[in-house]
Amino acid sequence: MKTNKILYWVLTAIVALLLAASGVTKLSGGAQAIEMAKALGGTQNIIILGITELVIVALWLFRRTGIVATLLAVAYLGGAMAAHFINNQAVWTPAIIQVIVWLAAAYRFPELTKRLFNQQA
Repeated sequence: MKTNKILYWVLTAIVALLLAASGVTKLSGGAQAIEMAKALGGTQNIIILGITELVIVALWLFRRTGIVATLLAVAYLGGAMAAHFINNQAVWTPAIIQVIVWLAAAYRFPELTKRLFNQQA
């Protein structure tokens, strides 16, 4: 039981830290974020993207809103993969983060896994 609780919080923290670090970097105007935004077509929306990531983190941390956060994160990361693909950049970073989100969501929300794979409760 204790191991399950530790794994629950480790997975939750990994996703939260990845998205929070990215969001804070975008909001603080870090050189890496600005350089990536320029490569992907412009910097005018970088603040909105940073705020979006932090909203996802806030929703992710609470179990009650975690499934909504999962869906938002998956959609956001899917858009990131599309933007990288269109601009001939490597898509592996957002893809790996999305896999981590799905694995964490499957562990945190067994009801989500049951619905997705049509299993009986």
